[in-house]
Parts: sequence; C-alpha cells; structure tokens
Amino acid sequence: MGENHRVFIDNPSLNDSQCFDDDGRLKRTGTFWTASAHIITAVIGSGVLSLAWAIAQLGWIAGPAVMLLFSIITFYTSCLLTDCYRTGDPVSGKRNYTYTQAVGSLLGGYKVKVCGFIQYVNLFGVSIGYTIAASISMMAIKRSNCFHNSGGKNPCHMSSSPYMMMFGVAEILLSQIPDFDQIWWLSILAAVMSFTYSGIGLALGIAKVIAGIGTFRGSLTGISLGTVTLAQKIWRSFRALGDIAFAYSFSMILIEIQDTVKSPPAEAKTMKRATKLSIAITTAFYMLCGCMGYASFGDLAPDNLLTGFGFYNPFWLLDIANAAIVIHLVGAYQVFCQPIFTFVEKWASQRWPESKTITKELKIPMPIQGFRPYKFNLFRSVWRTAFVMLTTVISMLLPFFGDVVGILGAFGFWPLTVYFPVEMYIEQKKISKWSSRWICLKMLSMGCLMISILAGTGSIAGVILDLKVYKPFKTTY
Repeated sequence: MGENHRVFIDNPSLNDSQCFDDDGRLKRTGTFWTASAHIITAVIGSGVLSLAWAIAQLGWIAGPAVMLLFSIITFYTSCLLTDCYRTGDPVSGKRNYTYTQAVGSLLGGYKVKVCGFIQYVNLFGVSIGYTIAASISMMAIKRSNCFHNSGGKNPCHMSSSPYMMMFGVAEILLSQIPDFDQIWWLSILAAVMSFTYSGIGLALGIAKVIAGIGTFRGSLTGISLGTVTLAQKIWRSFRALGDIAFAYSFSMILIEIQDTVKSPPAEAKTMKRATKLSIAITTAFYMLCGCMGYASFGDLAPDNLLTGFGFYNPFWLLDIANAAIVIHLVGAYQVFCQPIFTFVEKWASQRWPESKTITKELKIPMPIQGFRPYKFNLFRSVWRTAFVMLTTVISMLLPFFGDVVGILGAFGFWPLTVYFPVEMYIEQKKISKWSSRWICLKMLSMGCLMISILAGTGSIAGVILDLKVYKPFKTTY
C-alpha cells in the first residue's frame, strides 16, 4: 500500500482510538486469511513452469527432497523476518514498513545500500525474465495453432524478437500510468491468471500420466547419461537449484504484507501462521506440478511446461493457459518495476529540484467523461520508456527462460531470503556471538550461500552454452 494511502495523525489522543493504530496510521484490517492469500499470490507465478525440468535433472529422490528443503528454509527464515517487523519490543516496538527499512533500522550502515542494490538488480532481472516468458507464451499460441492447422507436419519455427517488441510496446504504454501499482484489481487478476495456467499445467500432466496407463516416467537419479554428458548433467543440476529457489522468492515483500495485518494478536504471530499455511499449500502445489510434469515426460521434460511443446493437445486449452501467462506477466512486469521507477524519479527530483523537466506535470484532459486528467511528466515518460526498451533489448539478446530464472533465483535467494533475515534476527534478539544458536544461524547462512553459488554457476554455464548456438535476432524456435 502506497504512502499516499496512509493517514498520519499527530494527535496522540486520537492514536488510541478505534480508527488508528499505534503509529497514527489508519487501523490495519488484514487477517491470517488475507495475509495467506497475499503470500500465495506472490509466490505462485511463472517459476512453477520450470519445476518439472528441475526435478527431471535431480530425479525422483533428490528433486522432491530439494524442493522440500527449500520450503523448510524459506519458512524458517520467513519466521525470523516476521520478528523484525517491529524493532525492539515485538508488541509495541517501532514498526518497519518495508524490507529495506527493517534492514536500515536493525543493521544500518552500508548494508542498507547493499540490500537496496540487490533488490533493484533483482527487480531489473525479473523484468527481463518476464519479457522472455511472455514472448515465449505468445509464440506458443501462434505455434500451437500453426501446428494444429498443419496436422503436425509444419515445425512452425519463428523468431521471438517480434513478440518481445510487442510486449515492450505494451509495457511502454502501461508504464506511463503514474500510479499503476495502486490499481487494486491488478493483484486479483494476476492471482486468477497464475492459478489458471498453473492449474492447466497440472491437469495436463495428470491427464498424460493417466493416458499412459498410470506409467510414471523418470528415474531415481534424474536425467540419464547419454541423453546429456556428465558435465551437462552437473551444470543442469546446479541450475535446477536456482529454478527451485526462484519459485520460492517472496521474502522481499513479506514485511509489506505484514504491515497490512491488524493486532492483537501480535502481527508476527499472525504472519507465522499465515506463512506456514501458504508455504504448505504452495509446496504441495509445486510438488504436484513438478512431479506430474516429470512423470509425464521423464528426461524430455521441457524447461517451460506449457511452451516447451511437451503438450500439443487440446490446443485450445494450451492457448488459454498461455494467454493467462501473458496477461499475468503484463501486469506483474509493472508491479515489479514500480519500485525502480519510483526510486529513480524520487532521486532525480531531489537531485535537481529546480528542473521543470523533472518536476513539472501537465494535466491533459481525458476524452472519456468521468476519467481524471492525465498527469504528463517529461522526465517520467522518457525514463520509463528507456527502461522498458533496455529490458526488451537485453531479453532479445538473451532469450533463455530457464537460465534467466536460474540466475534470478540464485542471485536473490541467499541475500534476501537467508542472509539479511538471519542478520536482522541476531541483532533483534541480541544473540551472543559464538553461542550455539549464533553458530547454527551462521552455518545455515553459509550453507545457503554455497547453494546460491552453485545455482548461479550452473545457470551462467547454461547461458554460455546457449550462446554458442544462438544468433541474436536471427535464431528461430
């Protein structure tokens, strides 16, 4: 919820009323159920589509085990993070409204800047990943219809570049809306779309297993040597860790969700229950999607379940699923880019407060009656257009969905999901250095750092291998 939606009251006597919380803001109304819904909406997204491929690399034993491990780590570190919503006293301490503010309040110094940098780079990477994923889904709709019309005789190869440009044009137009992140129905639409395509992927996987007379493909150790070389199997296994980590990346918005929860009971108590339920539901859903996808295709599981053409029919259902992905990503791109837009625009207005190019807004009347005038700002328009163009060009140069997802998962998992929550919790609870609990938390952090390094290495190796055969703007799929 944006700052313009908050109400600050300076009169302390009013703060104890039934209308306002202890910080003078409008009374929060969020509950265990709304917090759970927000977390599930944030977690279940395009990352679910690569889980069948990830399990195919690791096998029937390690695949589900690694997914379960990530869910346990994410739940534990999320519980640590919920205890950092208030600095000091868990009931009456000062509230931290964002993840970065919690880092600043508890750790301070250079770590705030490091945290901010990682968050913004991660958001920038997500915008690239979403551009790639959307273009692949648009291509999949075109290809499935082409394949259906030709009776399976035409391979229907095409370039992804025109579809990325189409997506980029749409995002340039949408990015001109000043408060796009405040459009309340966007989150609901994104949630419906994400469950639509995830559900279709799950249903098709189950149907394919049943059609194969209950035959479960795959092996205990993952993709077999011969299908890939030993070196490829190792790199792919590492990348699979990044893909799974990306599917659980929601820590950066957990504090924001907690800031919507009412008290009593204490916000941390409600959030821990909500996190437990959300991660349990998400993990069960992920297990089903990933395992059914692997059971359906075995070693041939595609890195994007709905666009890798493991499924060909019913083509109309695939079209619905891929259209849902595109609709979800069109809105999700804007939601994830808003913090970057806001940060740069705020910095520029503070740096050059006298510049009319940066600060002046022109009110343009809308031709449709009932709509408020559009606030045009030259700097905002140019900057946001340039940002979208940059992400589109990078996506056209590196259109590798699975590898980009792996890199994003690896880059964001350790610092945002593990390191900062652990460090903040140690500071919050004043845990003594070299105590048994301090050592265990540090070992957890170091272990997760190693996982992130391995995942990042595998994903980067995948990009390097892909670039050997890929020619920008020319290669078709």
